[in-house]
Amino acid sequence: MSKPIAHSKRPFFEEGEQCAALPFRMGKKGRPEIMLITSRETKRWIIPKGWPMKGKSDPEAAEQEAFEEAGIKGKIGTRKIGSYHYLKLRSDRDPVLCEVSVFPLKVKGEVKKWPEKDERCRQWFSFTEAVDLVDEDGLKELLLEWEDILTS
Repeated sequence: MSKPIAHSKRPFFEEGEQCAALPFRMGKKGRPEIMLITSRETKRWIIPKGWPMKGKSDPEAAEQEAFEEAGIKGKIGTRKIGSYHYLKLRSDRDPVLCEVSVFPLKVKGEVKKWPEKDERCRQWFSFTEAVDLVDEDGLKELLLEWEDILTS
């Protein structure tokens, strides 16, 4: 991993690694759908993600984040399907440039109550709609690639 860009004696940003779940299902018309959630502070559409967890593999941590943030359960893939970068803005500290490793999550069920229910919205979208809604170019590319895999 490269070093932060230096600005005077203080780094401009930190760098970090996160893991994410890409929640998907086959829709009523046989087309794949993806679940997006809103971020807590900016309310942007994102996929469930978080920091690695002690005692859990990255796929297990991504699966845990999907439950906590979106209230979904399913089968997590153990192989990373890709990664993307984003700048995590924090109100109380400097931003962090994050590399996010993404693991597919075939959703089997949704619960009515989950830990972050009052802080986020969740919604199913077609992959085309999701690409239009997310901000990160790397995530857009990953969504398009994954849709191709699911429909081929």
